[in-house]
Amino acid sequence: MITISRYVLSVLVENYSGVLSKIAGLFSRRGYNINSLSVGETENPKISRMTITVDCDIHILEQIVKQLNKLINVIKVIELKPENSVYRELVLVKLKVNFMQRASINETVNIFRGKIIDISNKTVTIEITGDTEKLSAFINLIEPYGIIELVRTGFTGLERGDNKIK
Repeated sequence: MITISRYVLSVLVENYSGVLSKIAGLFSRRGYNINSLSVGETENPKISRMTITVDCDIHILEQIVKQLNKLINVIKVIELKPENSVYRELVLVKLKVNFMQRASINETVNIFRGKIIDISNKTVTIEITGDTEKLSAFINLIEPYGIIELVRTGFTGLERGDNKIK
């Protein structure tokens, strides 16, 4: 029996035009699905870090890692294991509100340690960060108010402690 699990890969790449396309193409050509992808420049402007989440079995994960390591612009690939890593995601959500609902929404936002970052007569925009479970719980609580727009950044993470990818 094949066991499908979620894996998180941290991939250091050269920060050049076209690198993201090459990596996405690798996944596409082999029929592997990217569950989540976030990319950003590191402390070194010549290097970017990609955090890629995939749902697959261990054999497919091994193939993905081998294929990524073959790409010229890939510097290093590691798996971020849950017990040794910190994961976060950012959500921005715009809710339809009336004056009477604002206090209730504000209370919910505070409980989840979020922020109201924009407000108008008919809407509030909320920023919240955390792990996937926290964000999903928050979204479920605020859904009855009426979500106008929602965007999630995708998963990102780092190893805990003194460990550093390089």
